[in-house]
Amino acid sequence: MGGYGSWQIALDHPGMFAAAAIICGGIRHPNDSDRLRVQGVPADAADPYAWVATHIGKLPVWIFNGAIDDVVPPEESHRMHAALRTRGNDVRYTEFPGVGHGSWEAAYATAKLWPWMFAHRLAPAPAIR
Repeated sequence: MGGYGSWQIALDHPGMFAAAAIICGGIRHPNDSDRLRVQGVPADAADPYAWVATHIGKLPVWIFNGAIDDVVPPEESHRMHAALRTRGNDVRYTEFPGVGHGSWEAAYATAKLWPWMFAHRLAPAPAIR
């Protein structure tokens, strides 16, 4: 549940990371399983994807998913990508044709990922007086 966990960490700790690569992740699995969902999203949120996008702030995110992933449907990534784009975040999406749930190998082999990831920096923390 690494991708779901990545969204959870981004939600629980906004401002902790300069950028995130989230692979095979989502907010709510279509079967609405308690096991595969990000915790803390209000049950009455009209759009849980937009709610999460709002609460992670301006975190730059590159989302990856296999096109034939039968564990985490690509629709989960599509919906988060759309929610982040609507907010104006720096967000990218890559879907690997013919790839199932094991898309992390292709994601980590994406040559442009690493320069993109390391180009982001957190703002310096204010000095304590």
